[in-house]
Amino acid sequence: MTRSLFKGNFWSADILSTIGYDNIMQHLNNGRKNCKEFEDFLKERAAIEERYGKDLLNLSRKKPCGQSEINTLKRALEVFKQQVDNVAQCHIQLAQSLREEARKMEEFREKQKLQRKKTELVMDAIHKQKSLQFKKTMDAKKNYEQKCRDKDEAEQAVSRSANLVNPKQQEKLFVKLATSKTAVEDSDKAYMLHISTLDKIREEWQSEHIKACEAFEAQECERINFFRNALWLHVNQLSQQCVTSDEHPSCMRISTPPRRMQSQQERLQGLTWQGEDPSQFLKAHQMIPITLWLMTTVCSISKINGTRAFSG
Repeated sequence: MTRSLFKGNFWSADILSTIGYDNIMQHLNNGRKNCKEFEDFLKERAAIEERYGKDLLNLSRKKPCGQSEINTLKRALEVFKQQVDNVAQCHIQLAQSLREEARKMEEFREKQKLQRKKTELVMDAIHKQKSLQFKKTMDAKKNYEQKCRDKDEAEQAVSRSANLVNPKQQEKLFVKLATSKTAVEDSDKAYMLHISTLDKIREEWQSEHIKACEAFEAQECERINFFRNALWLHVNQLSQQCVTSDEHPSCMRISTPPRRMQSQQERLQGLTWQGEDPSQFLKAHQMIPITLWLMTTVCSISKINGTRAFSG
């Protein structure tokens, strides 16, 4: 497939028409507008990322979260808050990267604007010169046509005065005819000179138009490549942000496995141990009545035995 070139398509049969050039300029202006919109999008996204990162940072550093927890759960909460802090830092770094990309887009846009300005000044000047020369040529044409009509009228007057007896009147008519012929010749020369000048300006305009088309086409190709690469980089940055954000929760899940909760409970028991096991406490209290009964029984038996011994 043959690539379509600017210089092979944007022309008009009307010498004064600038529709081809105007279409190119409209397309370039739309491209510049698209770059500006993407630049503004990056700036606004950077502001959102920075605001979100700072809010997360304030949350992780100022908001209490399980301050009285102990052992493994306490350490898990510490890891949790640290990972929230890391996520916040990632969003802030992403905001800085987006601002840097927006700055590059702005610089690129301004560079192309300056490059285009030089070509636009040349084309505006040649368009103005062409229009002015065309107007002069049309005025010369009108003047030539008027002089031709004056000559025709002078010739008709001479023809009608052939039968006149007054020689002075005839002489005036012949002088007027000669003057009109001279005027026609002069106006014809001026007209031809203007046509020649207009043709030279047309050739110059055509050459400048081709140069402008080539320059504008090169700029548009450069803009498309730059825009595409900027968009690709932006998507990669967002993808990397997603991967990084997913890594931090993974670290938190690793730091708080369910099997560690049992040891956490066992340590809690060891830390809060107060007195006997509840079952042993109940057994001890159940033995008190039995002990008292045994002590009473032993005492009674001892008294009986003592009485018998005394009697004997």
